[in-house]
Amino acid sequence: MKKVVGVINLVDENNDLSELTRHRSFASVPFAGRYRLIDFSLSSMTNAGINTVAVFTREKYRSLLDHLGSGKEWDLDRHQGGLFFQPPASDERVTNGDIRSFHENISFFKRSLSHYVVVTNGKLVWNVDFHNVIDEHEETGADITLVYKPCDDPYVSGNTYNVLHTNEEDRVERLNLDVEPLPGDDVYLNTFVMKSSLLISIVEEAVETGKYKSINEAIAASLSRYHVHGCHFGGYVSFIDNVQSYYRYSMELLDPNVTQELFYNKGPIYTKVKHEAPAKYDESSTVVNSLIANGCTVSGTVENSILFRGVKVGKGAVIRNSIIMQKCEISEGAIVENVILDKDVSVSPHEKVTSEDEPRVIAKSTVL
Repeated sequence: MKKVVGVINLVDENNDLSELTRHRSFASVPFAGRYRLIDFSLSSMTNAGINTVAVFTREKYRSLLDHLGSGKEWDLDRHQGGLFFQPPASDERVTNGDIRSFHENISFFKRSLSHYVVVTNGKLVWNVDFHNVIDEHEETGADITLVYKPCDDPYVSGNTYNVLHTNEEDRVERLNLDVEPLPGDDVYLNTFVMKSSLLISIVEEAVETGKYKSINEAIAASLSRYHVHGCHFGGYVSFIDNVQSYYRYSMELLDPNVTQELFYNKGPIYTKVKHEAPAKYDESSTVVNSLIANGCTVSGTVENSILFRGVKVGKGAVIRNSIIMQKCEISEGAIVENVILDKDVSVSPHEKVTSEDEPRVIAKSTVL
């Protein structure tokens, strides 16, 4: 493959996950018992041999920096290439879209001497083969390739996405930004491939003219100017944009078919390694249809739930339909149902923490 650099663009990510994004970025939200959301796109890049990756951040990136570190777990701690963490130069870009961020880091693309650049975001739960995306980009002779997924999710109504429309030859004719998709619409996954030289040209022109605040705006306005190809992604992908969708997509992981496609059908998903003992189940424990990470100690009942690393469940405690993040402690006789507990939450003995309608989020380090 020709030299490719990757960018995980977090500049325009939203922060609509309630307490889960109060002190962390969207991309660093814990997911699936031991991962962060950014792990999925970052792992897909390294699995495709993209060994130079920049992460463009906006705010609340301390936990993300701690998680990514040197990039060792993704084989990105290297002398040539590697992981580049690019925090904002100022707060100005918060309201100015991502063009300013790309322009401030234009030297990254020039120094890399790469032929192509792959740009995606940090909120997608998927396992995509970027080899195939780049091959399709070259085979079609496109200037820009946009990756999309048909909208088959009945829960996206009321939320806005970027929707593209292609002709019979998969050429993108329209790109509608921030619209509510209809069933069957093709949702653009904010993932694209183009030559690095073209990206540099688009960014510099956008800054010079002041017409566009985001890369997507510039692409949408250039469909007649460039050959923009639509690449259909047929695999599993999430549309996480609020607490409800986060909860629902987390619970889908209890379906073996979903976990098989996400973690085993393609390349592995990497994350920060933490050396802990395997989960321990006492004789008094009962576990049904749940995902239990290493380091957990279970003495009570866990049903249809996800437990992150190091969770302690006391004797007689009951956890149902819940997501319990790292180092939480559910004391003896407590009942936890239909809730999301952020890290280090302690539930007192015989306390009842439940929610009847929407999943309830309990903030980090809360004592109940």
